[in-house]
Amino acid sequence: MGVPLKTTDEFREVGVEASRQVICKHCDAVFEPTDGRTEFCCAGCEYVYRLIRGQNLDKFYTLRQGTAQPVGSVVFQPRDYRWLEGLGKAANEKEKADPLASLTIDVQGVSCVGCVWLIEKVFMDLPGARSIRVNANTGQIKLCWLKNAFDLVGFARQLQGFGYLLGPAGQSVKRESSRLVVKIGLAAALALNTMLFTLPAYLGMSEDFQFAGLFGVLAFVFASLSLLIGGSYFFRRSIMGIKRGVLHIDLPISLGIIAAYGASVYAWFQGHSQNIYFDFVSTFIFLMLVGRWTQQVAVEKNRNHLLSEGVKLPPVSVFEKDGELCEETKAVELLDPGEHYSVVEGQAIPVCSKLVDPSASLGMDWISGESEVRSARAGQLIEAGAINVSHGEVRLEALESWPESILSKLLRVEPDEGGKDRLMEKIIRVYLIAVLMAAALGAAFWMYFIGDSQIALQVFVSILVVSCPCALGVSLPLADEIAVAKLRRKGVYVRSESFWARLRKIRKVIFDKTGTLTLETLVLGNPEALRNLSNEKRSILYAMVRNNRHPVSSCLREYLLADGYDMTSPIPEGRLKEETGQGLEFTQDKHIWRLGRSGWAGGEEVNSETGELVNDCHFTCDENLVTSFSLKDSVREDACSAVTELKKQGHEVFILSGDRQEKVSNMARLLGLSKKEGMGQLTPEEKARWVQSVNKGDPLMIGDGANDSLAFDEATCRGTPAIDRGLLEQKADFYFMGRNLGGILSLFQMAQAHRRAVRLVMAFAITYNLIAVSVCLMGWMNPLLAAIIMPISSLVSLGFVGLGLRDKRS
Repeated sequence: MGVPLKTTDEFREVGVEASRQVICKHCDAVFEPTDGRTEFCCAGCEYVYRLIRGQNLDKFYTLRQGTAQPVGSVVFQPRDYRWLEGLGKAANEKEKADPLASLTIDVQGVSCVGCVWLIEKVFMDLPGARSIRVNANTGQIKLCWLKNAFDLVGFARQLQGFGYLLGPAGQSVKRESSRLVVKIGLAAALALNTMLFTLPAYLGMSEDFQFAGLFGVLAFVFASLSLLIGGSYFFRRSIMGIKRGVLHIDLPISLGIIAAYGASVYAWFQGHSQNIYFDFVSTFIFLMLVGRWTQQVAVEKNRNHLLSEGVKLPPVSVFEKDGELCEETKAVELLDPGEHYSVVEGQAIPVCSKLVDPSASLGMDWISGESEVRSARAGQLIEAGAINVSHGEVRLEALESWPESILSKLLRVEPDEGGKDRLMEKIIRVYLIAVLMAAALGAAFWMYFIGDSQIALQVFVSILVVSCPCALGVSLPLADEIAVAKLRRKGVYVRSESFWARLRKIRKVIFDKTGTLTLETLVLGNPEALRNLSNEKRSILYAMVRNNRHPVSSCLREYLLADGYDMTSPIPEGRLKEETGQGLEFTQDKHIWRLGRSGWAGGEEVNSETGELVNDCHFTCDENLVTSFSLKDSVREDACSAVTELKKQGHEVFILSGDRQEKVSNMARLLGLSKKEGMGQLTPEEKARWVQSVNKGDPLMIGDGANDSLAFDEATCRGTPAIDRGLLEQKADFYFMGRNLGGILSLFQMAQAHRRAVRLVMAFAITYNLIAVSVCLMGWMNPLLAAIIMPISSLVSLGFVGLGLRDKRS
């Protein structure tokens, strides 16, 4: 049973025209149907839907929570699982006396309990499987199987068929949120115990009570432990911020904790019970830790959604001086100039090299942005970052070392230390000056004009205590978490904690073209040509394209599988070879099948209206035309409307691309941009220099390839589509899923809502502090009143967060 279509009112809620939009039966994404695709937003969703229904795994749709992300082309792309073979072999050989082997690896695409159930079901149905544990929060799975009885690579390929990718486990770095959970648990226990032993004093316990002294000692001990365990987190971050020249929200939090604790210790030793705030200290630390945890866990969840293998290039095979292939592979970082090596199909060429083989087909979109495949001949110079899309390995001679390679610079990921939030720094600076002046002047007034030193001390301490940014410390992180969660449901994943501060400055939006404004795969303009083929011819075609990484092969393979071709059916036997720059040739039973350019494949087709040759991809048998395929770049379906909306919002929009200027100009014209706003044939360095020249703290760069990496480094904010061969996810502030750009518009809409929520919270904080400080100046504040108004102010500020982030259409 399919997913029911939404009503007209529901369509209006997502801002689309109901008559032109439908819901994808697999992922629930809203999309505009075409002649070739009316029920699914992409071929990947169609393929996975058929797979789930065909294997009676319909329970997935029952368990799935909310909408899923479009599958895309990830299920059709050949992947190199040699790394997994090595890990599986090592696991099988470890502790030979133990009959079971185990392994922890990363997984991409897990978003709900339905995904967890599906992965566990697929694993447990395989021979030799024993147990599996899927952690959706960390993006990892732990497998346990019977040694030498389980096909680990087969399991990985099965998961890929459902849209989940496996990768080597990332570095074992303990997550910040995990550390905070431990601190929160201890802080909660300490806060409860502190309140337990201060409550009797509030309820009227006399100072000469038998256990009054013991209760005071215990409250002091528990508050001191809270300070050491929980408060140290804010102290350390405040010091780090000051060293970097950044005024962080942790600084006023730290000052408030120190002031309340120090004054309480002094008052306790002096016997001034009205100035003891031990319970406040413990509770305040607990609430601040909870606020920080909510912010941290949201960002970490998005970072863990994709594989962590990102920018690591696989090793290459190298040759001895006599031409013999070495038994062991070599890391690209250790390649020497003059050394001969080979890269497998789909692998990037790591350094500038000279082609040794007679010919090769190379994809340049990742490094230069060119959408066409380039043909190379022996002796030709190949730039670093080109992708081998030939049928088989390609042998090259390295002309430079890894540190000299442009690719090493493009793949370098600097640690994210967070950007400066100038507005927040200004607020904190004004806040600190105002609070300290109010406390000092209030204490001075009571000391010199009233002559009451005890009240003067109470006024000084109470102002520092009650004006602590408790509301801000809890509500602002929660605003971040809610905004991040809402965007996640729309397919946008925020990775950076400092992102919101920088996003509100954005006035320029800069797009790469290939893979960003267009999809990473070609589109088949006449899918009926594929459907009309007989089963025998479809089998021959699949045998030709199934392991080939050329964009044409990838497109045809995607459409074949999405249309129901059974990839487990027997593959026709024959000899497959590639003619570089022309196409593929498959010889079987004296018949020669070709897929490629019309002049080479044979069977030239003439347009009946113009009399010109049709320049499509031809599929022929013995030079007789079987059918022709019309393939083209696919612009993301909402690119025009998204660019128009961005310009309406006051943003300047530009295209920076390494592709030919003619194609970039055509794209700019299609999107309603001027020629000056569409710049092509740019090198990675030229892109970076252009972004740097226009950077007034306001450019957002959106790209997907290595050629965008240097421009990323110069931009204020960075975003990337999540693709199979992604690099920039590790550098990006956010990444987005799916086949359209609507997520970027959602990002700016959420930024406005986030800004609205922050302003409401700030307005409340100012009002609260004016009233609270006035009460303190009058000498009316005491620990009990402070303990009451602190959680109340936090709850009210949380209400303002919800009000600010509420969808205006609801």
